[in-house]
Amino acid sequence: MLPNFFYMPPQTKKSNQVLLVVVFSLAVFVLLFTFRSFDDNRLTNWSWVFTVTTPWKIYLILLIGIILAYMFSRFSLSPTFLFIASFAFATLFWQEPEVIVDAGRYFTQAKHIEMYGIGYFVKEWGRGVFSWTDLPLMPFLYGVIFKIFGETRLFIQVFNTCLFSLTVLLTYQIGKDLWDDEVGIAGGVLLMGIPYLFTQVPLMLVDTASMFFLTSSVFTFRRALVRGKILWIGLSSLAIFLSILSKYSLLPMLSVLSIVLLVEAKNNKPAIQRAILIVFIAGAVSVAIFLYKYDFFRQQFKLIFSYQKAGLQRWSESYLSTFLFQIHPFITAFSVYSIYRAFKKRDLKYAVICYLPLLMVLMDIKRIRYVIPLFPMLTLMASYGLREIRAVEVRRFIMLAVVTSSLAVAIFAYLPFLRSMTAENLKEAGRFIDSLDVDGVEVFTLEGDSPVNPAISVSLFDIHTRKRILYNYHPAQPPEDVLTSALRFTWEYENPKYYVYDEKDISISKAVVIISGRADSDLPQHIRDKIKGYNSKEFISTPDVFRYQTMVKVYWL
Repeated sequence: MLPNFFYMPPQTKKSNQVLLVVVFSLAVFVLLFTFRSFDDNRLTNWSWVFTVTTPWKIYLILLIGIILAYMFSRFSLSPTFLFIASFAFATLFWQEPEVIVDAGRYFTQAKHIEMYGIGYFVKEWGRGVFSWTDLPLMPFLYGVIFKIFGETRLFIQVFNTCLFSLTVLLTYQIGKDLWDDEVGIAGGVLLMGIPYLFTQVPLMLVDTASMFFLTSSVFTFRRALVRGKILWIGLSSLAIFLSILSKYSLLPMLSVLSIVLLVEAKNNKPAIQRAILIVFIAGAVSVAIFLYKYDFFRQQFKLIFSYQKAGLQRWSESYLSTFLFQIHPFITAFSVYSIYRAFKKRDLKYAVICYLPLLMVLMDIKRIRYVIPLFPMLTLMASYGLREIRAVEVRRFIMLAVVTSSLAVAIFAYLPFLRSMTAENLKEAGRFIDSLDVDGVEVFTLEGDSPVNPAISVSLFDIHTRKRILYNYHPAQPPEDVLTSALRFTWEYENPKYYVYDEKDISISKAVVIISGRADSDLPQHIRDKIKGYNSKEFISTPDVFRYQTMVKVYWL
């Protein structure tokens, strides 16, 4: 018998695999940093984020994180760990400001519920409540939170973080239901390996919630088809209904449910009848709401197809940026490998998780905020590929190395960068205003050469303060390219009536806040006369890479 020169003892093979994980984890960061100019992300571009931190610090933290990942790879992971860990990690990002101006829209809509009640919101949404191309669900939920707990950003952040952590659990459960516990755990863990995602969780937007609603739709729909109980049929109908009313981009993504049906109906004939019932219930309620606001929804659809659909090409980000810089490359690599493994095994269930990522590619969607809802399916694809590694501890080590690597970048590069943006001025000024003994704040906005209507800054400032804001809006001059601008909605801004004031409001004790795009902006004479003799404090950080800047000056007696 010829000797087997290629035989490798199991322990030696495992050690070599561990060493490879360490080498590749460190090498990936070095390569991404070296070629960071290829990242064209519009928010956390690697060429930008490393202007406020040094790479060697991240590298050192990454090395420590990999060592910790190896130590913890000896312990099994549970669903409880997934929820607690994801929630704890996301709380670290609560300190970032509202860095995306869209938050001003959702806050304004939500505040109408707090000020005038749910009935007013239902009646005036799309008319007196400026709604652009937004759907009503998330502003409604945010408004209810304000109504119950008070107008505090922290409650919104807790709510969104809960939705994120629940999405991690749902990802685990989908993987477990389709295959086994290991696939589910890995899918949930890897969802924490997307550094960009952590920056979105605390923001007053709809993307994190949309991810939750779409994932819950997939989970409950499959459960309803398999088990057929009234409870699951009801939950599935509710999840689909909430997805429909959360974001327009989820409508084509909900077609994934047809794939779930095709997979489950093969060996479960009653699944078809159950699916029809679910779709009928969710569809009937949704259609009733669309008919109630038919004229406004029709206007929104026209705007989406005439403006946003074409705009996606202008505002796009490359797949290279999304799948290598903003998502850990290990996730992308194992996802691609999983396609080969599933095809070789003829695993029909795999279609459930690969459908949405492939749909994104076919539809040529290159804006990362629009693909956030399909991240759970992508991490399940990676989990499916990862299961081909036989050694359990090596699999865990890879998962945890991905998470620690992504957290190192997100916490020590992304977060400092986001906090260095001038949006931080609005947050800090709001906190300072809350410490003053005043009843109201009179806000003035100064025009500049920004692509954003300065009036939207008032809503973004309002997010960070509990004081009453008085602001009489005077339309600014929009830029020439406003019709094709990604920030066009700011120029179609309608001042909420709760900001408008008259002579009787002048007598209340108040401070004056001036928001401008430049630190050295000249004040009009009537403002200079108003603040004569006032104390002052400036919140003027170093201008960042974006054209939209918010410098804040506070005056009070």
